[in-house]
Parts: sequence; C-alpha cells; structure tokens
Amino acid sequence: MLITSLQNPRIREIVRLRQGRKRRQTGKVLIDGQREVCRALRSGFPVREIYACPELMSDEAHAWMAKLPDLFEVTPDVFRKIAYGEREDGVLAVADSQEKTLDEVLDELPTDRPPLLGVLEGVEKPGNIGAILRSADGAGFSALIVADPKTDLFNPNTIRASLGTIFSVPVCTASAMEVRHALRQRGITMYAAIVDGAEHYTHADFTGPSAVILGSEAWGLTEAFRGEGIHPIFLPMLGIADSLNVSTTAAILFYEALRQRNGDSTQ
Repeated sequence: MLITSLQNPRIREIVRLRQGRKRRQTGKVLIDGQREVCRALRSGFPVREIYACPELMSDEAHAWMAKLPDLFEVTPDVFRKIAYGEREDGVLAVADSQEKTLDEVLDELPTDRPPLLGVLEGVEKPGNIGAILRSADGAGFSALIVADPKTDLFNPNTIRASLGTIFSVPVCTASAMEVRHALRQRGITMYAAIVDGAEHYTHADFTGPSAVILGSEAWGLTEAFRGEGIHPIFLPMLGIADSLNVSTTAAILFYEALRQRNGDSTQ
C-alpha cells in the first residue's frame, strides 16, 4: 500500500504518537530507524505496522524489508512528516508497548550465572537511559530496572539512543522502595554509586548476585537507596568536577563488573 497524503489518518495518528501522553493513552510505541526496527522484529517485540520510504532506505534495508509481508510504503514527504527527529533512513514502525513488571523481570533472570542488574533511579533524560542500555547490553547485564522513572520507558529517544538494545535487555519500571525490597528479598547485593561513597568501585565484589544503582545527575540517589543493606561506592574525581555523566558512570561500573566476572584480577 502506497501512502502519498500527509492527511492520511494513519499518518496523522503516527504524528500524534510523538507525544508521550498519546503513547501512554494508546499503549503504542514509535520505533524509528532501520537498525532499531530490525532488532525489535528479531526480539519478537509486537510490531504492528511498518512504514518504509524506498528513496531513503539503504540497500541493506531494501534487502530485508523485501521479506516482510505487510508494509506501508510512503513518499519522502510523508516519511519526513512521521520521522522522529532529523535522522531519515526510511524505516519507522508502530508497535504495542510491552513493558514487563518488576516481578516478571526478576523471575526470568538467568539461572546459569549470578544475576547482574542495573538500576536507575529518577533519571530524567531518555538519551541517558538509552546509552546505559547499550552499556548493559555490551557488558552482559541480566536486566535494567528504572526506579521512579521521569520519562516513559519506550520513549523514541530512548529506543534510538539504545540502538535497539532496549529490545534485547530485559527492562522494567517500579518504585524505588519496591525495587529495594525486591532485591533484598532475592539476596542481591546492592552497590549504590554515591559521590561521597565509602568504597572505591574496584573494591566492590560484583561476582555474586549484584545490582549497580545510579541516580539522576541533578539529585543523585534518594534515601531509598541509602542506609542499611546498601553498599555506597565511588569513582575517584581528580579535577574540579564532582561527578561524571550518569551514562559514563554506568559504563565504567558495568564494565568493571564484567572485568571481575571474566576473572581479571588487575586493579
């Protein structure tokens, strides 16, 4: 089916899905980009509609899109109307939101190795969540939990910044206290990144069941992730800045956990 009109009802509905409120009301997700749509399909994410503009697609995209039975073809003008942001690689999908609960994610953790979790509390920027998902995927983390989220989990900017890894890393949201209680009940050691933490991050033991917890750049972690049962760790800061970008901090800590689990004892 070829869509040429900017006033087509499907196109107008996609434009409305740029608004977070509309996505929450409809339970729909926008997936923008060839790589991201491909990874969503491969993971079994419930993609309902795919819109493609042949003039903007790469040769690789043409090859794999030709295998899809149901596809809406659109003109360049129409695609630019629905594309989220400035990137135009000619592929966009609409999917049903498929957010798991905290218990579902924890119940489905792999049993062949100790679980290794990332926890983000109150992180505001979708781009940071997406970047942290990439690090979680690369470092082999079991899941990422977003506590008290300040943005919808499947924000198109999160999906884009994650390069589609949001479809490969189990992810969910819950309140901070629910997360703390659930991790404690399951015997998962909680390491919280805090500027004035007591323990250097390389001295933490991530080889057992562990959760790496990070807070927002503006406010850090709340009292929900302080006190008894929480191990505060820090990254040394030798300049005038007192902290790193949260996604940079996550990458350092996640790969430290991977280093330890690979048996590298170098400090």
